[in-house]
Amino acid sequence: MITTDILIIGAGPTGLFAVFEAGLLQMKCHLIDALPQPGGQLAELYPKKPIFDIPGFPEVMAGDLVNNLMEQIKQFQPGFTLGETAETIDKCDDGTFIVTTNKGTKHHAKAVAIAGGLGTFEPRKPLIDNIATYEEKGVEYFVKDPELFRDKRIVIAGGGDSALDWSIFLSNVAREVTLVHRRNEFRGALDSVEKVQELKKLGKITLITPAEITAIEGEGHVERLTLDCNGAQQILETDYFIPLFGLTPKLGAIANWGLEIEKNAIKVNNALDYQTNIEGIYAIGDVNTYPGKLKLILCGFHEATLMCQSVYNRLNPGKRYVLKYTTVSGVDGFDGTRKEAEKAVVKSIE
Repeated sequence: MITTDILIIGAGPTGLFAVFEAGLLQMKCHLIDALPQPGGQLAELYPKKPIFDIPGFPEVMAGDLVNNLMEQIKQFQPGFTLGETAETIDKCDDGTFIVTTNKGTKHHAKAVAIAGGLGTFEPRKPLIDNIATYEEKGVEYFVKDPELFRDKRIVIAGGGDSALDWSIFLSNVAREVTLVHRRNEFRGALDSVEKVQELKKLGKITLITPAEITAIEGEGHVERLTLDCNGAQQILETDYFIPLFGLTPKLGAIANWGLEIEKNAIKVNNALDYQTNIEGIYAIGDVNTYPGKLKLILCGFHEATLMCQSVYNRLNPGKRYVLKYTTVSGVDGFDGTRKEAEKAVVKSIE
């Protein structure tokens, strides 16, 4: 059983920043996310795309923003349950909660903050009749552990940043990397496209375009793929097939938790603290809805701040918290570190 003060469901930017705000109030956080790494959409869908509306950053790459948020919360030592989805929630007699994931991992928390963005992300699957038969038997929709592909033959399908970036990375891990895309043009960062072009010339990546995988075969595991290339059939011998066609957001099991739902989003009390209709459960970021809601990262940061203040008051009834600016109070981490502004020098002028 993993125990924490606030269990945050969703490790996107809003969930990550909530860890910092909770840490300032000396509350511990643990995060659950269906993706294999923190960062949500920013890390999975467009890590190399610039964001222009983060205060103080005229321009910041999505992946860099995630890295900065991870660095910011490091001293508060959050825990992570990654590659798992929150399936069930049970409210205990004392007002705390037990949340169990699809893999049976149990979490006991004093409060729950749902920061699931647009919901849990499910991979967009290619239209191949028997693909479900080979899932986790050679068909992988995420690269959770690159070492799984060490010295193996792999085929990646897709034309976006994920397909390009993983083709580049795995070219130094796998024995053979083949990248298949149904168009000649790729929708990804220019430097990634150029890097794939360079690796193709060096013989480290085989590029097949325009083409599409239409069938999978193998005895208990992927062994070969059928490729349709301008109407011509081709067989590719391979150990793994990694289709990277993006993700589809769904509210998932959270929709069955008794929360008030409106248009696939969770209704909250935005006049006070972004709490749901169940006391102790909050929803922050893109997953919530209220009059005037804007689905922006900076709005999620604001909601996370007020949510943490509310949880603090809920866990410490009657105890008054005096808000201090971090420039004055500094930041004390759970790891013993302290960040603070330089003290002014006291010295007379002769």
